Amino acid sequence: MKPSVQTRTSRSILTKGSGFLHDYSHTLNPYAGCAFGCSYCYVRRMPIALFREEDWGEWVDIKENAVELVKKEIPKARKKGKVSIFMSSSTDPYQPVEYNTGLTRRLLEAMVEEPPHFLFLQTRSPLVSRDIDLLKVLGSRVMVSLTIETDLDSVRKIFAPSAPPIAARLNALKELRREGIPSQAAIAPLLPCSEEFPDKLSDVTNRITLDDFFMGDGSGGNRTEQLGIRKLFEENGLSDWYDRSTYLKIKKRLEKTFADDAIYISQKGFFPPDQL
Repeated sequence: MKPSVQTRTSRSILTKGSGFLHDYSHTLNPYAGCAFGCSYCYVRRMPIALFREEDWGEWVDIKENAVELVKKEIPKARKKGKVSIFMSSSTDPYQPVEYNTGLTRRLLEAMVEEPPHFLFLQTRSPLVSRDIDLLKVLGSRVMVSLTIETDLDSVRKIFAPSAPPIAARLNALKELRREGIPSQAAIAPLLPCSEEFPDKLSDVTNRITLDDFFMGDGSGGNRTEQLGIRKLFEENGLSDWYDRSTYLKIKKRLEKTFADDAIYISQKGFFPPDQL
Protein backbone atom coordinates (compact mmCIF):
# COMPACT_ATOMS: atom_id res chain seq x y z
CA MET A 1 0.00 0.00 0.00
CA LYS A 2 1.34 3.43 -0.95
CA PRO A 3 1.66 5.88 1.93
CA SER A 4 -0.41 9.04 2.09
CA VAL A 5 1.75 11.98 0.99
CA GLN A 6 1.28 15.60 2.01
CA THR A 7 3.32 18.76 1.63
CA ARG A 8 3.92 21.20 4.43
CA THR A 9 5.87 24.34 5.10
CA SER A 10 8.55 24.24 7.79
CA ARG A 11 9.74 27.08 9.98
CA SER A 12 13.31 25.74 9.90
CA ILE A 13 15.14 22.77 8.45
CA LEU A 14 18.33 22.51 10.52
CA THR A 15 17.83 21.11 14.03
CA LYS A 16 20.50 21.22 16.70
CA GLY A 17 22.24 17.87 17.09
CA SER A 18 21.47 16.10 20.36
CA GLY A 19 21.45 12.69 22.03
CA PHE A 20 23.11 9.98 19.92
CA LEU A 21 24.01 12.69 17.39
CA HIS A 22 25.29 15.35 19.80
CA ASP A 23 28.62 15.49 17.93
CA TYR A 24 26.83 17.04 14.95
CA SER A 25 25.94 20.69 14.98
CA HIS A 26 22.69 19.92 13.16
CA THR A 27 20.40 17.23 11.79
CA LEU A 28 18.40 17.64 8.59
CA ASN A 29 15.27 15.72 7.62
CA PRO A 30 13.82 16.58 4.19
CA TYR A 31 10.77 14.46 4.94
CA ALA A 32 8.74 13.54 7.98
CA GLY A 33 7.68 9.91 8.08
CA CYS A 34 9.21 7.07 6.09
CA ALA A 35 7.56 4.71 3.62
CA PHE A 36 10.11 1.97 4.33
CA GLY A 37 8.36 1.47 7.69
CA CYS A 38 11.00 -0.91 9.10
CA SER A 39 9.64 -2.89 12.06
CA TYR A 40 12.59 -2.03 14.29
CA CYS A 41 12.80 1.71 13.53
CA TYR A 42 13.28 3.62 16.80
CA VAL A 43 11.36 6.59 15.35
CA ARG A 44 8.19 4.54 15.87
CA ARG A 45 8.54 5.35 19.59
CA MET A 46 9.16 9.06 19.11
CA PRO A 47 6.46 11.77 19.35
CA ILE A 48 6.47 12.38 15.58
CA ALA A 49 5.11 8.84 15.11
CA LEU A 50 3.22 8.29 18.37
CA PHE A 51 0.95 11.30 17.93
CA ARG A 52 0.05 10.56 14.34
CA GLU A 53 -3.21 8.76 13.53
CA GLU A 54 -1.68 6.70 10.71
CA ASP A 55 0.80 3.93 11.45
CA TRP A 56 4.50 4.45 10.84
CA GLY A 57 5.26 3.68 7.22
CA GLU A 58 1.81 4.78 6.02
CA TRP A 59 2.47 8.52 5.73
CA VAL A 60 5.09 10.93 4.42
CA ASP A 61 5.21 14.71 4.70
CA ILE A 62 7.29 16.62 2.17
CA LYS A 63 8.97 19.74 3.54
CA GLU A 64 8.35 21.78 0.44
CA ASN A 65 10.44 24.81 1.45
CA ALA A 66 13.44 22.81 2.64
CA VAL A 67 15.78 24.04 -0.12
CA GLU A 68 15.07 27.70 0.54
CA LEU A 69 15.62 27.16 4.26
CA VAL A 70 18.95 25.37 3.74
CA LYS A 71 20.26 28.20 1.59
CA LYS A 72 19.48 30.62 4.42
CA GLU A 73 20.32 28.54 7.46
CA ILE A 74 23.70 27.07 6.52
CA PRO A 75 25.39 30.46 5.94
CA LYS A 76 23.85 31.73 9.17
CA ALA A 77 25.07 28.68 11.10
CA ARG A 78 28.57 28.94 9.61
CA LYS A 79 28.98 32.34 11.26
CA LYS A 80 28.72 30.59 14.64
CA GLY A 81 31.20 27.77 13.94
CA LYS A 82 31.63 24.51 12.07
CA VAL A 83 28.49 23.15 10.46
CA SER A 84 28.28 19.37 10.50
CA ILE A 85 24.98 17.87 9.35
CA PHE A 86 23.52 14.40 9.86
CA MET A 87 20.99 13.69 7.11
CA SER A 88 18.73 12.09 8.11
CA SER A 89 18.01 11.22 11.73
CA SER A 90 14.29 10.33 11.60
CA THR A 91 13.51 9.59 7.96
CA ASP A 92 15.22 8.25 4.85
CA PRO A 93 16.24 10.98 2.39
CA TYR A 94 16.01 8.50 -0.49
CA GLN A 95 12.70 6.82 0.26
CA PRO A 96 10.39 6.21 -2.75
CA VAL A 97 8.79 9.67 -2.79
CA GLU A 98 12.23 11.09 -3.63
CA TYR A 99 11.93 9.61 -7.13
CA ASN A 100 9.15 12.12 -7.81
CA THR A 101 10.15 15.12 -5.70
CA GLY A 102 13.93 15.16 -6.14
CA LEU A 103 13.98 17.08 -2.86
CA THR A 104 17.12 15.45 -1.50
CA ARG A 105 18.93 16.06 -4.77
CA ARG A 106 17.91 19.72 -4.70
CA LEU A 107 19.16 19.96 -1.12
CA LEU A 108 22.53 18.55 -2.23
CA GLU A 109 22.62 21.10 -5.04
CA ALA A 110 22.01 23.82 -2.47
CA MET A 111 24.80 22.43 -0.30
CA VAL A 112 27.19 22.50 -3.25
CA GLU A 113 26.47 26.24 -3.37
CA GLU A 114 26.50 26.70 0.43
CA PRO A 115 28.53 23.76 1.70
CA PRO A 116 28.57 22.62 5.32
CA HIS A 117 31.91 21.61 6.77
CA PHE A 118 30.70 18.01 6.77
CA LEU A 119 27.61 16.09 5.65
CA PHE A 120 26.82 12.57 6.83
CA LEU A 121 24.26 11.08 4.45
CA GLN A 122 22.43 8.09 5.96
CA THR A 123 20.14 5.93 3.82
CA ARG A 124 19.17 2.37 3.01
CA SER A 125 18.26 3.14 -0.59
CA PRO A 126 20.35 2.49 -3.70
CA LEU A 127 18.81 5.68 -5.14
CA VAL A 128 21.71 7.53 -3.50
CA SER A 129 23.89 6.51 -6.44
CA ARG A 130 21.80 8.80 -8.65
CA ASP A 131 23.50 11.77 -6.99
CA ILE A 132 27.12 10.69 -7.40
CA ASP A 133 27.80 13.77 -9.54
CA LEU A 134 26.92 16.07 -6.63
CA LEU A 135 28.62 13.88 -4.04
CA LYS A 136 31.82 14.12 -6.06
CA VAL A 137 31.68 17.90 -5.85
CA LEU A 138 31.30 17.75 -2.08
CA GLY A 139 34.30 15.41 -1.98
CA SER A 140 35.78 14.92 1.48
CA ARG A 141 32.98 17.00 2.99
CA VAL A 142 30.57 14.06 2.65
CA MET A 143 30.26 10.49 3.91
CA VAL A 144 27.54 8.19 2.58
CA SER A 145 26.43 5.54 5.05
CA LEU A 146 24.37 2.83 3.39
CA THR A 147 22.47 0.55 5.75
CA ILE A 148 22.97 -3.14 5.02
CA GLU A 149 21.73 -4.98 8.11
CA THR A 150 22.08 -8.46 6.64
CA ASP A 151 23.10 -10.19 3.44
CA LEU A 152 19.99 -12.39 3.48
CA ASP A 153 16.98 -11.01 1.64
CA SER A 154 14.81 -13.61 3.37
CA VAL A 155 15.69 -11.93 6.67
CA ARG A 156 15.16 -8.45 5.23
CA LYS A 157 11.63 -9.49 4.22
CA ILE A 158 10.82 -10.45 7.83
CA PHE A 159 11.99 -7.23 9.46
CA ALA A 160 11.82 -4.63 6.69
CA PRO A 161 9.73 -5.94 3.79
CA SER A 162 9.27 -2.49 2.21
CA ALA A 163 12.97 -1.64 2.28
CA PRO A 164 15.09 -2.02 -0.89
CA PRO A 165 16.54 -5.47 -1.70
CA ILE A 166 19.99 -6.22 -0.30
CA ALA A 167 21.58 -6.89 -3.69
CA ALA A 168 20.62 -3.44 -4.94
CA ARG A 169 22.17 -1.81 -1.89
CA LEU A 170 25.39 -3.77 -2.28
CA ASN A 171 25.60 -2.71 -5.92
CA ALA A 172 25.04 0.93 -5.00
CA LEU A 173 27.76 0.83 -2.37
CA LYS A 174 30.13 -0.72 -4.87
CA GLU A 175 29.39 2.07 -7.34
CA LEU A 176 30.01 4.72 -4.69
CA ARG A 177 33.40 3.22 -3.90
CA ARG A 178 34.29 2.93 -7.58
CA GLU A 179 33.50 6.62 -8.05
CA GLY A 180 35.64 7.62 -5.07
CA ILE A 181 32.78 8.72 -2.80
CA PRO A 182 33.62 8.35 0.93
CA SER A 183 31.21 5.66 2.05
CA GLN A 184 30.56 2.83 4.47
CA ALA A 185 28.25 -0.10 5.07
CA ALA A 186 26.21 0.36 8.24
CA ILE A 187 25.24 -2.99 9.70
CA ALA A 188 22.71 -1.19 11.82
CA PRO A 189 20.88 -2.78 13.40
CA LEU A 190 22.56 -6.15 13.01
CA LEU A 191 20.15 -8.80 11.73
CA PRO A 192 20.76 -12.53 11.21
CA CYS A 193 23.27 -13.00 8.42
CA SER A 194 25.36 -15.67 6.73
CA GLU A 195 29.01 -16.47 7.32
CA GLU A 196 29.73 -15.02 3.87
CA PHE A 197 28.50 -11.56 4.87
CA PRO A 198 32.00 -10.11 5.52
CA ASP A 199 33.25 -11.28 2.13
CA LYS A 200 30.26 -9.77 0.37
CA LEU A 201 30.90 -6.47 2.12
CA SER A 202 34.61 -6.49 1.32
CA ASP A 203 33.67 -6.53 -2.38
CA VAL A 204 31.85 -3.20 -2.05
CA THR A 205 33.37 -1.16 0.79
CA ASN A 206 36.47 -0.49 2.86
CA ARG A 207 34.65 0.70 5.98
CA ILE A 208 32.09 -0.92 8.29
CA THR A 209 29.98 0.35 11.15
CA LEU A 210 28.44 -2.35 13.34
CA ASP A 211 25.53 -1.60 15.65
CA ASP A 212 22.68 -3.48 17.28
CA PHE A 213 19.33 -2.83 18.94
CA PHE A 214 20.81 -2.56 22.42
CA MET A 215 23.47 0.03 21.62
CA GLY A 216 21.77 1.90 18.82
CA ASP A 217 18.13 2.53 19.66
CA GLY A 218 18.96 5.36 22.06
CA SER A 219 17.46 3.65 25.11
CA GLY A 220 19.63 0.61 25.77
CA GLY A 221 17.22 -1.63 23.89
CA ASN A 222 14.06 -0.51 25.68
CA ARG A 223 12.48 1.05 22.59
CA THR A 224 13.13 -2.14 20.64
CA GLU A 225 11.47 -4.22 23.37
CA GLN A 226 8.42 -1.94 23.21
CA LEU A 227 8.20 -2.52 19.46
CA GLY A 228 7.94 -6.28 19.95
CA ILE A 229 11.04 -7.10 17.92
CA ARG A 230 11.98 -9.96 20.23
CA LYS A 231 8.75 -11.71 19.17
CA LEU A 232 9.70 -11.44 15.49
CA PHE A 233 12.98 -13.21 16.24
CA GLU A 234 11.20 -15.92 18.23
CA GLU A 235 8.45 -16.51 15.66
CA ASN A 236 11.03 -17.04 12.93
CA GLY A 237 13.34 -19.34 14.88
CA LEU A 238 16.00 -16.65 15.26
CA SER A 239 16.00 -16.21 19.04
CA ASP A 240 19.72 -16.89 19.39
CA TRP A 241 20.44 -13.72 17.41
CA TYR A 242 18.55 -11.48 19.83
CA ASP A 243 21.35 -11.13 22.37
CA ARG A 244 23.63 -8.34 23.55
CA SER A 245 26.74 -10.37 22.70
CA THR A 246 25.80 -11.27 19.13
CA TYR A 247 27.54 -8.24 17.65
CA LEU A 248 30.85 -9.45 19.13
CA LYS A 249 30.55 -12.72 17.20
CA ILE A 250 29.94 -10.85 13.96
CA LYS A 251 32.78 -8.45 14.77
CA LYS A 252 35.14 -11.43 14.95
CA ARG A 253 33.98 -12.55 11.51
CA LEU A 254 34.51 -9.06 10.11
CA GLU A 255 38.01 -8.88 11.60
CA LYS A 256 39.06 -11.80 9.40
CA THR A 257 38.31 -9.68 6.32
CA PHE A 258 38.65 -6.03 7.40
CA ALA A 259 41.47 -4.21 9.15
CA ASP A 260 40.84 -3.20 12.77
CA ASP A 261 40.77 0.48 11.89
CA ALA A 262 38.11 -0.16 9.24
CA ILE A 263 35.54 -1.45 11.73
CA TYR A 264 33.61 1.01 13.90
CA ILE A 265 31.21 0.12 16.68
CA SER A 266 27.87 1.84 17.22
CA GLN A 267 28.00 5.61 17.78
CA LYS A 268 31.65 5.96 16.79
CA GLY A 269 30.81 4.86 13.26
CA PHE A 270 28.48 7.81 12.85
CA PHE A 271 30.82 10.49 14.20
CA PRO A 272 31.98 13.42 12.07
CA PRO A 273 35.61 12.79 11.03
CA ASP A 274 37.01 15.50 13.32
CA GLN A 275 35.58 13.62 16.30
CA LEU A 276 37.37 10.33 15.57
